[in-house]
Amino acid sequence: MKRSVVITGLGTVNPLGNDIAAFWEGIHQGRSGVGPITRFDASAFDVRVAAEVKGFQPEKWIDPKAARKMALFTQYAVAATAPR
Repeated sequence: MKRSVVITGLGTVNPLGNDIAAFWEGIHQGRSGVGPITRFDASAFDVRVAAEVKGFQPEKWIDPKAARKMALFTQYAVAATAPR
């Protein structure tokens, strides 16, 4: 038996943007999401660049109290799947 899958929406949280419009704009302009590491002191490492998510504000999609109980990657997933 084959199963059908229906995609009902599109969402993203990534280094080029935290919504579809910003993401597509970044792709069309040929921007890179790679830049200096800012989330921790990387001076002790050989590599000091990464593709970090920038400007993410979880309170736009998640209750602040609930966000404090979530890992950052979980906040990204919830925001990417939230209705717009």
